[in-house]
Amino acid sequence: MSTPELGLPMAVAAPDLPARVRIYEVGARDGLQNEKATVPTEVKAEFVRRLADSGLTTIEATSFVHPKWVPQLADAEQLFPLVSDLGRSSGVHLPVLVPNERGLDRALALGARHVALFASATESFAKANLNRTVDESLAMFEPVVSRAKADKVHVRSYISMCFGDPWEGPVPIHQVVRVCKALMDMGCDELSLGDTIGVATPGHVQTLLAELNEEGVPTSVLGVHFHDTYGQALANTLAALQHGVTTVDASAGGLGGCPYAKSATGNLATEDLVWMLQGLGIDTGVDLARLTATSVWMAERLGRPSPSRTVKALSHKE
Repeated sequence: MSTPELGLPMAVAAPDLPARVRIYEVGARDGLQNEKATVPTEVKAEFVRRLADSGLTTIEATSFVHPKWVPQLADAEQLFPLVSDLGRSSGVHLPVLVPNERGLDRALALGARHVALFASATESFAKANLNRTVDESLAMFEPVVSRAKADKVHVRSYISMCFGDPWEGPVPIHQVVRVCKALMDMGCDELSLGDTIGVATPGHVQTLLAELNEEGVPTSVLGVHFHDTYGQALANTLAALQHGVTTVDASAGGLGGCPYAKSATGNLATEDLVWMLQGLGIDTGVDLARLTATSVWMAERLGRPSPSRTVKALSHKE
């Protein structure tokens, strides 16, 4: 018998936490783009549908980055039409990653209504990932945001390397704040603070959030995106929740990794997040059993077990 059938985890609320958290599911994009093997389009589409069936309402579907740079997601034009009906029939948001105006054109042509940019808080990562300086990348994003907002498209921006950089080491908080403010000023609706190499700790998280508030960036537009490289992702998430953050990025089954930290264990697993939130009495709308079954299904297609501890625990057979 699985633990949810036993009524576990027991919900015991902690003070001053949100009543509900929106999980921003990134497994179908951020997770699968890190796979060495290319996953068939039909399997990706089924994955998205199963994630939606588990109760997730925001599922990042794919990336309209040039196929040369992310060959695993080269089928974006074929995939998106296979799942876009979820937005119409179930109210599921299906954001897609767009790096520039060309990516935006491709996304809009298929009817995407939620897009995401990929910014950097550090010069080294901006150069490695975008082949631009931080300021040059912000200039590149301006027309993308402007055009998207003119078309009433919701715009999120990821900010990578908010807590540490593999080349530069610790990232000054004022540096992160500057990039976040620039993105907000150009019209982004939402910002996701990325701990790309997984080096954040709870005090650092709360200090960054407080400084952003001090500089006029409200908590209501902030999400957090933690990697579990040093086992801190859930602790950092709790610190963000205590500050009032209500959007948390996670990846079903813990799919994904970080090419810049060889010891990285990938994204925070959605199941591990849901287990903690359920134990805190926080509503997510997610059926943990269905989500776990989906991650087991996907792990079978990838040919390896899920790294998520909750998936392992709930799928264990005596």
